[in-house]
Amino acid sequence: MELLAPAGSREALRAAVCGGANAVYLGFGQFNARRGARNFTSEEFAEAVSYCHLRGVKVYLTLNTLCSDREMAAAADCAVEASRLGADGVLVQDMGLVRILRQVAPDLPVHASTQMTIHNLDGVKAAADLGMKRVVLGRELSKKDIAYICERSPIEIEVFVHGALCMCWSGQCFLSSVIGGRSGNRGMCAQPCRLPYGWGDELAESYPLSLKDLSMAGHLKELKEMGVACVKIEGRMKRPEYVYIVTKTYASALLDGREPSPAEVRRLEQAFSRQGFTDGYFTGKKGPDMFGVRQDTSEPRELFAAVRETIEKGEGPRVPVSFYAMLRVGQPVRVGVEDPEGRQAVVSGELPELARNRPVTRQVVEAQLGKTGGTPYRAERTFALVEDGLSVPLSAINGLRRRALEELSRQRTALPERRHGQYSMGARYENFRGEPAVQVSLRRAEQITFELLKRRPDLLILPAEEIAAHPDEIRAVMDRQVPVAAALPRICLDWELDELRRQLETCRRAGVTDAFVGNLGLAVPARELGLSLRGDFGLHVFNSQAIKEYKRLGFQTLTASFELKLAQIRDLAKAIPVELIAYGRLPLMITENCAIKNQSGKCVCGNVNQLTDRKGVRFPVERAPGCRNEILNANKLFLADKEADYRRSGVSAIRLLFTTENGVECAQVLDRYRGKGSYTPNGYTRGLYYRDVE
Repeated sequence: MELLAPAGSREALRAAVCGGANAVYLGFGQFNARRGARNFTSEEFAEAVSYCHLRGVKVYLTLNTLCSDREMAAAADCAVEASRLGADGVLVQDMGLVRILRQVAPDLPVHASTQMTIHNLDGVKAAADLGMKRVVLGRELSKKDIAYICERSPIEIEVFVHGALCMCWSGQCFLSSVIGGRSGNRGMCAQPCRLPYGWGDELAESYPLSLKDLSMAGHLKELKEMGVACVKIEGRMKRPEYVYIVTKTYASALLDGREPSPAEVRRLEQAFSRQGFTDGYFTGKKGPDMFGVRQDTSEPRELFAAVRETIEKGEGPRVPVSFYAMLRVGQPVRVGVEDPEGRQAVVSGELPELARNRPVTRQVVEAQLGKTGGTPYRAERTFALVEDGLSVPLSAINGLRRRALEELSRQRTALPERRHGQYSMGARYENFRGEPAVQVSLRRAEQITFELLKRRPDLLILPAEEIAAHPDEIRAVMDRQVPVAAALPRICLDWELDELRRQLETCRRAGVTDAFVGNLGLAVPARELGLSLRGDFGLHVFNSQAIKEYKRLGFQTLTASFELKLAQIRDLAKAIPVELIAYGRLPLMITENCAIKNQSGKCVCGNVNQLTDRKGVRFPVERAPGCRNEILNANKLFLADKEADYRRSGVSAIRLLFTTENGVECAQVLDRYRGKGSYTPNGYTRGLYYRDVE
């Protein structure tokens, strides 16, 4: 089982390797989910790959952010350069970048970042169909979930074992970008979840969104038995001492086939913790005990000083090699070395002389071969065939040993032969120039009113579970010539899929033909039932290449990311129709841990629940399918008076996202977007459509 450690700087990389990592992940350039880390220049990346490969450590490049059309060429160049420099793989979130990598670096292994929100077997299989070699699963999965996927996965599975936990499912958080303009999907999360909040009228004095750090100390054997291929440590923003301590702890435990000891766990807590650690998702023990904050504690100076000294002095685990030598009469002295992967280096020296006094012995030659101090190697085995009566200077044996290791090092750091291509933007398409259809997205069937139906929205969208619970009402809606589409949940674990399929079968019988899909793994059940696929915002359509890739996968329409500006949406090459969210409370988080139940001690989803920040701003918290939470923006997105702008963006439809609104409000908003009435929300926002997002 591979141990993958973070390397946010050259110092952290050395710490990870010295600590015993089998692989490291790092970024260079601006296309990675930790743009705040020091990252690497091209020259530093080349040095890092050579340093790591010499020591048997793999290097993975992080390209796990969303790229705009203008950035795609630079991201492609970054991937090509990393491939040429010998990167062992690349982590990706953006579906457009997945497509481009097939074009520019087809031999570079691609891993699905946890930012892709892959959390069920169908998602893993979809990643495999895209040509990916590995999937990093969501951190919210339980032991049962991971085991089920591992047993059936066609590709490698990677899971996190230590480090920070986000309250929101990775890849689905918009809190930082919507309220602060710094996008987690662009590598610039400001971590507003770590701030204090209150409930309703309470002061913001608690931390209901700040989870403790994950620690899977105690579960390593279970993960290995499941078939997990790689365990990952989070922390590219952390200091080298932290990286070394965490890596060393897990590496030692894996090497010895044991779990970290209580003393080692205490060292982990000293290095960094938020009031301890949690394994609540893995063990299925979700709740208040999973939460904690970073307390003001003094730095463990003695521990960190000792670690720095160890890193400066140490080489870390050395590569085990086997030496052999041959000394025969009339033949040059030969020394060979072989590494664990079967690479061999053989060098020859001078002819041995006949001994005048003391002949050289096998034991002496083997002892000289074993002197690998000052190198990344250790002699695991030495074997010498030495004929009697010969003499060779020990300096000659030492020289041959050095030459053999130099040749082996050259082989170990040799750059791979890979194909590379040129990035091509591809076909452009004319923007839609007609009047955009007006779609209405409801959260509950009770929001369907006579007044709303009388206004005949072009499409009514409801959660699949709501349609399944009210099939007769949905048939009545469609009898009034208002088409209905089912919105699938963004999160649906494998054990929840049977219920979703039953819901979709009911939707199909009610006459529903279209499904809005916001996760790659949920296209399968919709497709199996013959529903037309329409991409929801959870797919992160951020560039033209993503549109083309989703078209290839059978999607009929897509929803543009609301982290794009209108001008960027206008410039997308729309290979299929693209839609736009034009009204409503934007979803900021979807959480596996129920903040409502954690606060009240019971399930009160039907009540009005609001998180209040330090400024008194209130964020509604609603139930999401699967007894999850969805945290919504305090202010409603409003563009009714900006019709000319969103029409210029070339979208074929706009969506009115109704969440907390009642039926009367829904009708009023629909009127306003059709040029009637004067409805304006009390507090509203233009979202991110007019401002740059970091």
